[in-house]
Amino acid sequence: MKLKVSRPVVLLAMLGVLLVVVVIARRGESPTSADPRAAGARQAATTASAKETAVADLRLDRLKAEDTELGPTTRNPFQFKPKPAPPAPRAEASAAKAPVVVAPPPVPQGPPPPPPIALKYIGVLETGQGRVAIFRDTGGDIVNGKEGDIIDGRYRLLKIGVESADLAYVDGRGRQTIRLSGQ
Repeated sequence: MKLKVSRPVVLLAMLGVLLVVVVIARRGESPTSADPRAAGARQAATTASAKETAVADLRLDRLKAEDTELGPTTRNPFQFKPKPAPPAPRAEASAAKAPVVVAPPPVPQGPPPPPPIALKYIGVLETGQGRVAIFRDTGGDIVNGKEGDIIDGRYRLLKIGVESADLAYVDGRGRQTIRLSGQ
């Protein structure tokens, strides 16, 4: 029985074996056994740096804490302090001021104004008998009328214009011009 193995699988296996051999070889090397010239250069560099910074140059006496002119601090940037109390008002200033009397706002005289007319002017119709204004009330119903007619039992149509209509309550109060809304 012959086993068929494809060429890429064989190449991947050989690459894996080669990688394992390289890793094992690298672990076995020591820094001194790699290159004698490189090891000597590294050793010379470390001795040169040791000669430049001698231990005798350290001045340990400067590291000791010295007494400063400033006292101990009480400031803590991580803690909030309550706001200081406002200064007490002076007794002389409060006694000198006279109490302020606020007058109530003026009360309007007469009866309250009538509520606004709740119709929308949606158009005008030219007929052989004259102009007829078309309105829509708040319920969505369409209402129409000529000049002088009573509309919706509450309003009298005073004047019909192309872009507006003048209405008033039946009792004559609250005249209002309603502009054409087109809806």
